[in-house]
Amino acid sequence: MFIRTVDDGLEKLLRAELPLPDDLGDITFEAPTSGWSAQLSRITVNLFLYDVARSELPSRSLTQRQETNGRPERRAPQPMIRLGYLVSAWAGSPRDEHQLLGEVISRLAPLASIPAAHLPADIDSAVQLALSTDEGNRLREIWSAAGGQLKASFTLQITAAADTFEWRDQAPLVTRIEALAAPKPGGQPG
Repeated sequence: MFIRTVDDGLEKLLRAELPLPDDLGDITFEAPTSGWSAQLSRITVNLFLYDVARSELPSRSLTQRQETNGRPERRAPQPMIRLGYLVSAWAGSPRDEHQLLGEVISRLAPLASIPAAHLPADIDSAVQLALSTDEGNRLREIWSAAGGQLKASFTLQITAAADTFEWRDQAPLVTRIEALAAPKPGGQPG
C-alpha cells in the first residue's frame, strides 16, 4: 500500500497542477520500453519507479493516536524509505515533450512534499519530494536497461515512512502506585 499511496498522490498532484485531465493525457508508471512507447497515442507523463531503498533519514518516531472508541494506540517507529522515479514526457514532437517536461519540473521544483490534499487522510507521514541527481544509476544506463530510446528526463526522489508496523493498544497510563516493594534483608536499598 505504501508505494501505491505515493503513486496515487503523485498522479493527483500532477493532474491538478499541470492540469492534465483524464480526457487529455495520461500519467503512467510503466517501464519506458520501446514496446510501451510504440503504443502511446496521447500525451503522457511517465513516472517509472526504478529504485527503492532505505533512506539515510532516521526512522520516524513512535506514533500515538486515539482510536474512534477512545482507546489509545501506539506504533513502533516506521523506517524511512526512498523511492527513485525516472520522470519523462511523451508527446508528438521533442519540442512538445520538452514543454510538457518543463511544466512538470515547474510544478514539482518548488515543493518539499506532496500536499496533504493529494494524499489519503490516514497517511501518517509527510511524503517528501526532491528533484535530484542519481549518481548510482545514470539516466543513460536506466534508459538502456529498459530498452527504450534515450530522451530528456529527470530523477524525482520521494522519501516517506513505510507503513510497516501495526497499531497496537497502548498500555494504560500509571496514575498511582498502590504499594512499595519491601526493602532487602540487611537494610540494603533495592
